[in-house]
Amino acid sequence: MVDSPYQPLDETPLNRFHWRSLLTTGMGVLTDGYDLSSVGIVLPLALASFHEHSLTGIQSSLLAGAALVGSAVGALIFGFAANRGRKRFYGLDVTIMTLAALAQAFVPSIGWLIGTRFILGIGVGADYVLSPMILGEHANRRDRGKIMALGFGLTWTVGAVVASLLYLALHAANIAPGLTWRIVLAAGAIPAASVIYLRRRLPETPRFLLAIERNADAYARVASQATGEVVRPPRAIGSNEEPRRFLARRWRIVLAACSLWFLFDIVAYSGILFGPSLIAKGIGLTPGTFNLAMELIATIPGALVGVALVDRLGRRRLQAAGFAGMAAFLVIFALNHAAILATPLLGAAIYGGVNFAQQGGPGSISASGLLGVELASTRSRGTVQAFTVASGRLGASLTAFVFPALFAHLGESAALLFLAGIAVLALVITIVAVPETATRSLEESSGEFAPALASD
Repeated sequence: MVDSPYQPLDETPLNRFHWRSLLTTGMGVLTDGYDLSSVGIVLPLALASFHEHSLTGIQSSLLAGAALVGSAVGALIFGFAANRGRKRFYGLDVTIMTLAALAQAFVPSIGWLIGTRFILGIGVGADYVLSPMILGEHANRRDRGKIMALGFGLTWTVGAVVASLLYLALHAANIAPGLTWRIVLAAGAIPAASVIYLRRRLPETPRFLLAIERNADAYARVASQATGEVVRPPRAIGSNEEPRRFLARRWRIVLAACSLWFLFDIVAYSGILFGPSLIAKGIGLTPGTFNLAMELIATIPGALVGVALVDRLGRRRLQAAGFAGMAAFLVIFALNHAAILATPLLGAAIYGGVNFAQQGGPGSISASGLLGVELASTRSRGTVQAFTVASGRLGASLTAFVFPALFAHLGESAALLFLAGIAVLALVITIVAVPETATRSLEESSGEFAPALASD
């Protein structure tokens, strides 16, 4: 039997080091939520500013999807780069986000805005890869789920709330629409810039130092800092399996994790990108009011449920319940369209159920990067995280083009029933293909020491 050299990290209780890591990663994630949700709120204003008024046209889809396509590219670039060091590139992601967010305030045309948001997306994709890995590799085994759900799922939602509040404040102050959307998009630079220094100061993760750099002394120094106790350099470093061999051995599980984020983002980003413009119109709400209402009455409560249950109930059961709830509320909304038009409050409550189930389940697990972190070995984690994040971004990019087309040609009910079918498919994959990883060490969850165990 091979003893884990990471036992001191796995067994230490939550402490100041964990909370500092959460703050450092979480502010970047808040920026992700702000940047990706704010475009849905100001989409009609930005289009009108450049004399484009169709919310279901190609310009609308390009503007909504540019950052998502960019984030897929950023995820692949920085995911593979992360195998050379997590900290090495940490801070570059939020620097890109800061500069691109500011540039949005000065674009002269919709083409420039689309290009700028693509660059912004590269930084977002980098953060989607690096933040969950760093937070997960620092966390202990008992609290890893809740701290990642808190640092990624809930914090992302707070960013979306901030975007809605700023939009509503500018609207209440009678700021010109052409200036409002520029201010809202550019303000994403503020939280991103606030953590550039903190991210450069965060130490390299102990797991990277030991499993990839094979530096037991450096591992001991950082592990001592993380646990608050003296950790001696381990004699056994553990598995040194190449990523290619790991992927050959575990490809089915990696494929399941990629598929789940892909399917989740198809459903989730239809609401994030077009809910404030298309769905809100059907229930009589303005974009900012719709977005704020969904976040406050549904998404944030759902995120809190995810934080509370992800380690207690387990990843598989909580995610399955979330997908089931999403499908059920989407079907109810789609089949009661006439009643919803007559009673907008009913429509808001039902669509709120979609958001609650979404964030309480897969939004706190698959879309928080939890599966990609837990199911991959340390040497393969950057590669696997690149694949899972890029899969999610591909799903989100696809919905940026497909959902408005379905909405325009088949109607709202058919478009929502399509999304319900996607949620049911994700439910089945979760039940059939996802192993339970709650309260297990990263090495146990990923089978990282399996080759070493087999050779003993």
